[in-house]
Amino acid sequence: MTGTVSDPDALRQRALAALLAARERTSLLTTCVEEPELTAQHSPLMSPLVWDLAHIGNQEELWLLRAVAGRDAMRPEIDGLYDAFEHPRSERPSLPLLAPAEARGYAAEVRGRALDVLQSTPFRGSPLADAGFAFGMIAQHEQQHDETMLITHQLRSGPTALTAPDPEPGPRFTGPSEVLVPGGPFTMGTSTEPWALDNERPAHHRLVPPFFIDTTPVTNADYQRFIADGGYTDQRWWAPAGWDMVRGNELSAPLFWRREGGQWLRRHFGTVEAVPPDEPVLHVSWYEADAYARWAGRRLPSEEEWEKAARHDPASDRSMRYPWGDTDPTPERANLGQRHLRPAPAGSYPAGESPLGVRQLIGDVWEWTSSDFLPYPGFSAFPYREYSDVFFGGDYKVLRGGAFSVDEVACRGTFRNWDHPVRRQIFSGFRTARDAGPAETA
Repeated sequence: MTGTVSDPDALRQRALAALLAARERTSLLTTCVEEPELTAQHSPLMSPLVWDLAHIGNQEELWLLRAVAGRDAMRPEIDGLYDAFEHPRSERPSLPLLAPAEARGYAAEVRGRALDVLQSTPFRGSPLADAGFAFGMIAQHEQQHDETMLITHQLRSGPTALTAPDPEPGPRFTGPSEVLVPGGPFTMGTSTEPWALDNERPAHHRLVPPFFIDTTPVTNADYQRFIADGGYTDQRWWAPAGWDMVRGNELSAPLFWRREGGQWLRRHFGTVEAVPPDEPVLHVSWYEADAYARWAGRRLPSEEEWEKAARHDPASDRSMRYPWGDTDPTPERANLGQRHLRPAPAGSYPAGESPLGVRQLIGDVWEWTSSDFLPYPGFSAFPYREYSDVFFGGDYKVLRGGAFSVDEVACRGTFRNWDHPVRRQIFSGFRTARDAGPAETA
């Protein structure tokens, strides 16, 4: 299905499938542990899992039942409890939250009514209803919280019942380490993707000078060389705030890593394993990614460079939805949707590479860019300021491309994620870039 599909019946079926897939994943993430694990706070950076569960239902009620269908509030007294801006995550365990059974019942009742609304709502006549935007927005919202809950499972100290097969091993990648992206204009963002969120809009032209970008994300083996060369003890490579972070927290490796018996180990969803050398590095902050890039004599790509590498087709001189074209992701093209619980080895998914040969731009790991999270020219907040507008500025850095933890409904070539540059609990990695000299582009 392409991003410009306008058939209401096809969009309705797409919305139904997206909502059902999100709820199936939510159920998996909240039934694989005992009740005390649902109500506990496993990190001050994260909500209790039971808060996410009821918040998902509350947002669905607010937007699909109240805003789209015009129905009265089911439980107005809980709106404040599940308003993400009213209570920071660190305070949420002390709130009178719905117990797990009550939260499940509430979310299920909302969902039953929402599916009735989906079948009866014409996909036209208002910005929320047009092309089923509100239903797509809610499916994306739930999947984003599913990713947040998966992060919480990784932060939990105990074992987990979550399981998934590892990615299928493929031939070891032996291609070029970097790819030249020619300079010139390209179309960034979108004005046609029906469920694109406000910060992806509108489409606009950007002029990008030629540059080189890594063919694959930086691997654990690559990053271990940075560590072995004293990367965490050499101030030269670090932004001042990053150096303060390293010293203040005594950091010496990515989150969850430890050195033992002459090898690097990591904790991965409740088990300890040797750090896989060929996988893209995970759980690094923007400051760590930036320091590695400086150490390597390179830099992080800007957001527009990343998107041009991921979407621009030089042959047709147009921007595509994904690196491989306009069709939706498939398991052969990208590691998405919690189908696996880890990234695939660097260089995997040749069917998903860009026209220039860049791999794994979609899925596997979120990729830090050098860019601050800022609005595009002509940006308009929709349907509420708190999704994007309140986050614009220099406090957040942009991540692109999604990860193994991201569902395809919330992952596009235009999709923008953002976080504080100190964050390490997210499924974040990176690739590097460098300027192209005149002789290299001749």
